Amino acid sequence: MKDNLTLKLPSLPQKPGVYFYKDASGQIIYVGKAAVLKNRVRQYFQKSRHRDPKTEALIKDINDLDWMVVDSELEALFLEAEMIRRYKPKYNILLRDDKAMSYIRIDYNSNYPTVTTTRRPLDDNARYFGPYSSTLAIRHALKHLRKIFPYATKQPIGNQRSSLNYDLGLDPGLERGKTSLEDYRANLRKLIAVIQGKRIRIIKALDKDMRLAAKRQDFETAAKLRNRLSWLKSLDKQVIFSDKEFLDISKDHALTELVNLLSLSKYPKRIEGYDISHMSGSDVVASMVVFTNGVSNKAEYRKFKTKINQNNDFYNMNETIKRRLSDKNLKAWGKPDLILIDGGKGQLDAALRARDELSQHSIPFIGLAKKQEQIVISLKRSNVSLNQAVLKSLGGFASYSQDFILVNLPHSTNLVKLLQRIRDESHRFAVSYHSVLKIKRQTASLFDEVPGIGPTTRKKILRKYGSIKQLEDIPEDEIAQIIGKHKAHLLKSYISDQH
Repeated sequence: MKDNLTLKLPSLPQKPGVYFYKDASGQIIYVGKAAVLKNRVRQYFQKSRHRDPKTEALIKDINDLDWMVVDSELEALFLEAEMIRRYKPKYNILLRDDKAMSYIRIDYNSNYPTVTTTRRPLDDNARYFGPYSSTLAIRHALKHLRKIFPYATKQPIGNQRSSLNYDLGLDPGLERGKTSLEDYRANLRKLIAVIQGKRIRIIKALDKDMRLAAKRQDFETAAKLRNRLSWLKSLDKQVIFSDKEFLDISKDHALTELVNLLSLSKYPKRIEGYDISHMSGSDVVASMVVFTNGVSNKAEYRKFKTKINQNNDFYNMNETIKRRLSDKNLKAWGKPDLILIDGGKGQLDAALRARDELSQHSIPFIGLAKKQEQIVISLKRSNVSLNQAVLKSLGGFASYSQDFILVNLPHSTNLVKLLQRIRDESHRFAVSYHSVLKIKRQTASLFDEVPGIGPTTRKKILRKYGSIKQLEDIPEDEIAQIIGKHKAHLLKSYISDQH
């Protein structure tokens, strides 16, 4: 441990806050939150504690530390997210567990605003706050805040009665006019201010509103504001996350299991997954998805349309890998640390032949067979070595088939779950691209001759009926409900003229 760290650790306060780890250049490399700063930070430097290898990598890089004290765990939770956004520390970004990150979503501008949590922010005009490293902690925090700033979590459908949550003081009762949209949004603005770390300002505002209500002799409103003020002040006594959280940066040990099982020389920072999608050899496409440090990295995804349409997945996979490992693409996208092929021995063999023809023998390749989720390894060419001791410790076994090893692991292992995520994502991406090409081809061939029917109308018809043949027995007035009377008449006239 560095001398300056040894001097600083005893001076850590026993209060909630946010801590910063810095490297030798003074750059912040990790931001964390703590219910008790002294306890949390010292955990990292206890030699007796078993740690994830990636946490070990962080600790080796720590040259200095700093911290900020706050009044409550709630403020530490929100401040941590703000500091991560501001400084973008490399260990928070690269080594986070993608499944654990969460955002608060507030669709403030809608006619029925709701407050929810989500893992995937969308471009939907809602306001998003985060990311937060613990979904459980943020939900716990919102549970406390809802008592102070009542909000709806969903819009009721076909039910105009006030909900139980309204009776409990957790919902504004917008659907029954218990509060106006304007007042509800004013309440949400206070909630947003607390999320943004402005709790003291809101405490002062509530205190002022309470006194004004009492002065007007509106004692019911004054009592409600008094209760909210009391709850807001007492948040420093609430346990939101505590320091018993899992210490490891990565809450998913899959990469460690992968490295140990396959005897890899280093952690695979960039894992690429490949799949093929087509329909009887038409509109053949391939997907390339990228997982950086075990986390989906959608900005790096790529898709391929094969040069020749063939109902031959081995050929299609071979062509895809050749194009990926071409000098041009290696220069543009970098070299993968591990490639996962969606498929069994045949698909893996085709991919390995492409790799070897381009003299990229150092890149490890494995397959994942769908039927039994077996990891497929080439005995001589995969550039990995199966560690039998690790295989046994994971509760698995191996079988041999010609020149391949078929590795069977319990589906509950972190490793299998990671490979499934990569495989499923490559499959989803391939199918979505294939569907786009298929619809384009269908719309181009079916309706190009129909006057007055454009691309948007074609898509509506295909989405509803599937093909032009299906329209022969559909009444014109029914089609008109989809595309309008004029276009429905044009379309039925065209179909009639063809017979």
